[in-house]
Amino acid sequence: MDMISLAWLIETTEGKLLLTMLVSMLPVIELRGGLPFGVALGLPYYLAFPAAVLGNLIPTPFIIVYIRRIFQLMRKYFPRLNGFVDRLEKKAHLKGKKVQKYQYLGLWLFVAIPLPGTGAWTGSLAAAFLGMRLKKAMPAVMLGVLTAGCIMLGLTHMGINLFSGAV
Repeated sequence: MDMISLAWLIETTEGKLLLTMLVSMLPVIELRGGLPFGVALGLPYYLAFPAAVLGNLIPTPFIIVYIRRIFQLMRKYFPRLNGFVDRLEKKAHLKGKKVQKYQYLGLWLFVAIPLPGTGAWTGSLAAAFLGMRLKKAMPAVMLGVLTAGCIMLGLTHMGINLFSGAV
């Protein structure tokens, strides 16, 4: 990647939107890190919010529909990764127990809480291992991401005001 491409990513609104979306797509970081990241890049809240939400939602249908098959293929063709797959499956089953009692309402609330170990990736993983259908799981994940986005928007705004002395 040359310097012109890198400059485009951090100096243009379009580049900042793309970067915010890409950061929000990452597991663990997700929207919780993507939204403050976009604001820190200089995006206004009204642009950072949809970019982070969209970025966080892009991987979810693929996780819900394909992750079990991907894990099977990983076990078959990359047996050295069995321990990693086992840990992910165990995590999905443990998180799934929290979601299972309340089904789609539980999935929404689980994804909505912006804490480590929750979010769209883990919620989608739990939905896949609970056998939830995409048609019903996706709206719950979407509502959870939007709720988490609103929480993070408020926290980001508070944090910026707190550290800029404008409280």
